[in-house]
Amino acid sequence: MAASKSWSTDVTLTRRRRHFTVAEANRTLPLVRRVVADIVRTHERATDLHNKLEDRACPQKRADVEESLEKQVDLLADLVEELRSIGCDLKDYRMGLVDFIGKHQGREICLCWKMGEEQVDWWHELHTGFSGRQPVSLLT
Repeated sequence: MAASKSWSTDVTLTRRRRHFTVAEANRTLPLVRRVVADIVRTHERATDLHNKLEDRACPQKRADVEESLEKQVDLLADLVEELRSIGCDLKDYRMGLVDFIGKHQGREICLCWKMGEEQVDWWHELHTGFSGRQPVSLLT
């Protein structure tokens, strides 16, 4: 009789980090724009609902507001995960700021886009963030 093996149902998936070129990041923008617009709207609704919870003037509606807020937070988590599945990371809920990981001269960088911009025109070092944005034309 063979020895029984212990199998775990716990699976940890490690997603390999995708590296984008500027052109590849730009090709994702039609979908990214839609998802980010939904994220910004959902975040605004969740913030409004949270503020209603802080308002002590409507205690009888608190359960309804809490339920609505929970739904918005769940939707927000799903939308952020959808963005991650494309390969990019949301950096700011209000601005709709997104980073795509790229490579330049052998090091990882962030290709940076925010809602309202036509295309990915900016990049920054991993540690500098939005304030360190520079034109992608400097990457050549």
